[in-house]
Amino acid sequence: MRIQNLQSFYLLFLLVFFFSFNSATSESHLQLRRGDSLSVEGDQDFLTSPDNSFTCGFLNLENSNAYWFAIWFTNSKEKTVVWTANRDRPVNGHGSKVHFRGDGTMILTDVDDTVVWQTNTTTTDVAIAKVLNSGNLVLENPQGDNLWQSFDFPTDTLLPLQTLTKNKRLTSALRKGSYGSGYFNLNFGSDNVLRLISDTPDTSSNYWPNPDFNVYINGRTNYNSSRVAFLDDMGRFLSSDQLQINASDMGYGIKRRMTIDYDGNLRIYSLINSTGLWEITWQALGQSCSVRGVCGRNAVCVYAPDPRCACPPGFEVTDPSDWNAGCKATFNETLLRSRQVKFVEIPHVDFYGFDLNTTSPLTLEACREMCASDFRCLAFSYRILGQGVCFVKSALLNGYETPDFPASIYIKVPNSLQPPNPSILYESRRMCGSAEAEQIIGSPSMYDFVPKRVKWIYIYSFCAALGAIEITIIILGWWFLFRKHGIPASVEAGYRMISSNFKRYTYAELKKATNNFKNELGRGGSGTVYMGVLSDGREVAVKKLGDVFQAQDEYSAEISTIGKINHMNLVRIWGFCSERKHRLLVYEYIDNLSLDKHLFDSNFLTWKQRFAVAIGTAKGLAYLHHECLEWVIHCDVKPENILLDGEFQPKIADFGLAKLSQRGGPGSEFTRIRGTKGYMAPEWALNHPITAKVDVYGYGVVILEMVRGIRLSNWEVADEYENEAALKSFVRTVKKKIERGSSVWVESFVDPRLKGKFYRKQAETLVQIGLSCVEEDRNKRPTMASVVQTLLECEDDAEVQISDNL
Repeated sequence: MRIQNLQSFYLLFLLVFFFSFNSATSESHLQLRRGDSLSVEGDQDFLTSPDNSFTCGFLNLENSNAYWFAIWFTNSKEKTVVWTANRDRPVNGHGSKVHFRGDGTMILTDVDDTVVWQTNTTTTDVAIAKVLNSGNLVLENPQGDNLWQSFDFPTDTLLPLQTLTKNKRLTSALRKGSYGSGYFNLNFGSDNVLRLISDTPDTSSNYWPNPDFNVYINGRTNYNSSRVAFLDDMGRFLSSDQLQINASDMGYGIKRRMTIDYDGNLRIYSLINSTGLWEITWQALGQSCSVRGVCGRNAVCVYAPDPRCACPPGFEVTDPSDWNAGCKATFNETLLRSRQVKFVEIPHVDFYGFDLNTTSPLTLEACREMCASDFRCLAFSYRILGQGVCFVKSALLNGYETPDFPASIYIKVPNSLQPPNPSILYESRRMCGSAEAEQIIGSPSMYDFVPKRVKWIYIYSFCAALGAIEITIIILGWWFLFRKHGIPASVEAGYRMISSNFKRYTYAELKKATNNFKNELGRGGSGTVYMGVLSDGREVAVKKLGDVFQAQDEYSAEISTIGKINHMNLVRIWGFCSERKHRLLVYEYIDNLSLDKHLFDSNFLTWKQRFAVAIGTAKGLAYLHHECLEWVIHCDVKPENILLDGEFQPKIADFGLAKLSQRGGPGSEFTRIRGTKGYMAPEWALNHPITAKVDVYGYGVVILEMVRGIRLSNWEVADEYENEAALKSFVRTVKKKIERGSSVWVESFVDPRLKGKFYRKQAETLVQIGLSCVEEDRNKRPTMASVVQTLLECEDDAEVQISDNL
């Protein structure tokens, strides 16, 4: 009787607790479905990640009615924002909403129903929107494939496992406390090198890596054209230009972000859980005044001792709330055109660039006269470098002061200007007159997060202890409630559904599922594939791998990583088996088998289906090369490894097998030859380091075969040298016809079984891409990201060779 009363007490407690908890967070969502919306006026109307690390919803600046649809760190003290949808166009604090419309589009509307922002997903099968534990806002189809993600549209922050690629950039905020776009960018330049660039209204210039040195002295290379960089879970930042950065607290289990701050410096931050504050664990520039344009026109970046902006003699701050606006003259600038001028010397100060001329040897007096007689000259710098060197300036931009700078700047001012104080830079800093003008240039956490840590730690510790007590009570209640009766069937079913997404199977389970491996679907160099049905009724393809794969522990670790890769154009891996000598992979079953069955047989694809396969395959490879958790090279791209679902959409199979079997070298290089003759890039035979360009080569052969409708590299009927010559002959013939400018060259190369029913522009594009992909020099091959972009541009092309519907 006493036990029953105790169980009743705990049940009542749990019901009261969860009722109060749910009522307090009734507007919080783990996901949105079509027709749902988030309102700016709902205090708790937001999405949260499953682990509550990230929150997505409306956020505003203090004391303003401007709101942004954003994602921020839930547990950071200041709600640190990592992404905003409407960065440069805030919405009203009344009546604004985010709608997840029935057509699959997510839109942000202002109070007057004006669409401020939207996703480009109207034609896709979008089902839900949610925030992942990575901080990525995604739109998914019913199969769980990502059809849109915020990671593709970064603002000023890069999160772990978010990639920075060729067409992406980080852009700083305009000023402290602002979400608007500023003037500093991190992106890949045309030379394939990752750079920090100042793009102010006055000038544009690189400032990191050091522009005074070449690429190689800076420890970079411009020979890798893949252009991809990312921050991993351990705190390492890796880039294709050979840049590698390690956070000072490198290791797992820490929330991190890489942000280009409003002062133009790039930093890695780590979250201190006890305080909710951020600690800088790496920064690109040790001296903040090295950032070009951080203080605006006519202004000087000084150390006093912290970096600050200041106005030189004869100038005052233009906008105390925005140092990007720089300083303005306190005198009539037309007076500088006369000879009634004088020069104010400021020691250890210089302005980058804008030299009208550089002259040496020259005396100080001659340099002064050169500037005084030229109406374009605003100042001159004079240095003693063994002999006098004169730099005459036409503009005062990128000013900085450093104690070890062996020169002075001489600023031209009218004779009528009152003589300046010797410490005029510091005086002018104090005369700026506002708290914003007085602020330190660097991120606030560089200087003031340590004192706050002591102030808050007791409060956070108390909250943590209280939370631990509540969790203990809940666990005890569940134990008393269910220890006799077991877990309810609905909860158990939900657990099975979640845990079945990716799991480790026993050999006995898979042997039973495949009926003792009787129904063979196909075989290749890496193993044999069998049809199977799991205990939960799902049809699967089970691949029994050969003997070349790793030891059990290494294999399990690698396949766990590959199992997290998720894209609509990649075959989903449901699980694996690593038991004694057995190595098996469990894939989703694809209805229409492989591309070769629908390309080289009588049951061939239409042109529309072929072009869709070309785009989908390119998207899948681009994801593997540039966007997934780890850089994956397929190494065996061929029609047999491109499967077609019920809608004839492509799904790449066998990705990651190279990663599992090839562990011969560091980084992304493999040393053992694998793949299929005819689709293997020349660098395999030349024993060169293998990069993602081998997949580009195989893709090129595949799309040329899709256009032509026949095998271009059939190694079964010809020896190696004859077949190589045949492929080269085909490429040479196509190139000659293109060079001659024939108006009908493409018709002679398109599969005649189509009987002219194809889009001419699309066919030309596919052939030209195929030719560029099979270049022997891998540096001339495009990246898969650029291939996707090119194909998308002509996806909706309406030019038809024959007016019939395809």
